[in-house]
Amino acid sequence: MYNNKAIVTGLAFVMLFSFIPTSQAELFDFIIELDGKDNVIQSGESVVVSGRVVDHAYKATRGIEVVMKTGGDTVKAFTDPDGIFRGELKNLERNPGTYSINIIASWYGKVKGITNTQFQVEGEITPVTILQQKLATNEAKRYLSANESDFEKNPIGQMLFKYYHGVLEKLHAENKKMQEVEVEETYFEGQRKIADELKAKKIEEHKLDAGTHGGMGYEDYISGLKPEIRDLVVSQMNHTKNTFQEAQTVRDEILANGGTYEEAREAYLELVAMSRESLEKFNDEQLQEDADESSEETEEPQTPEE
Repeated sequence: MYNNKAIVTGLAFVMLFSFIPTSQAELFDFIIELDGKDNVIQSGESVVVSGRVVDHAYKATRGIEVVMKTGGDTVKAFTDPDGIFRGELKNLERNPGTYSINIIASWYGKVKGITNTQFQVEGEITPVTILQQKLATNEAKRYLSANESDFEKNPIGQMLFKYYHGVLEKLHAENKKMQEVEVEETYFEGQRKIADELKAKKIEEHKLDAGTHGGMGYEDYISGLKPEIRDLVVSQMNHTKNTFQEAQTVRDEILANGGTYEEAREAYLELVAMSRESLEKFNDEQLQEDADESSEETEEPQTPEE
């Protein structure tokens, strides 16, 4: 079915352009050279288009009218003696996406050169923004504000009318879907806050700290260690406790300053994830400190020579 449509469309295209006289298939008189710029803007900002208009002998002409158009926005400029022009499309309120600018060079009302460029409006490109971009054109607004009966004798108009109204229906469906997702996210965020509040309440009730560094169980464990490793184990446990306390403080500060739960969790895990290398380094430093203290204690004071 689709292949047959493609063949019919292709034949119509060939038949249409076969009737264009070869005398009309000529090159434009002017070449429009644009300055190489990355037109990346925020919605509401301006886009500057500049360049030079020359003929095929690369000769500039003064006074060429240059029209720059994008959607319903248009600006005109004229070339200087060097063929240079500059135009600014101001306050482009656009959804995130890529837009085209058509540049037309005219001489005494006749089109003598055409080119185009693009600009990018920054932001997240979503199904909603893509649909909004399609409906932001003057053509879309025209068909959305019309009645289908206005195109009874215009088959192409009927097709475009149905197309743009179909895009509008898709936009409504996408907006509804996004609203449902936002409601679900709001619900889970509320449940997470309730869980965090209950956890904090329980910690406060039971007076929990960063670890089990206290009480009879802790004292029995320490006293049961071999004397030669007891100080090292105590230092390791205190180091671990301090690390967990620091990680909890960082996590709470991120949440208090408006950070997300995932950001706070990632920072917390990054601090408490002790690598084997870092633990071995801590052990070496601790053993070296103990060795230095032992050598100072066993060193006998020297009597001054008489």
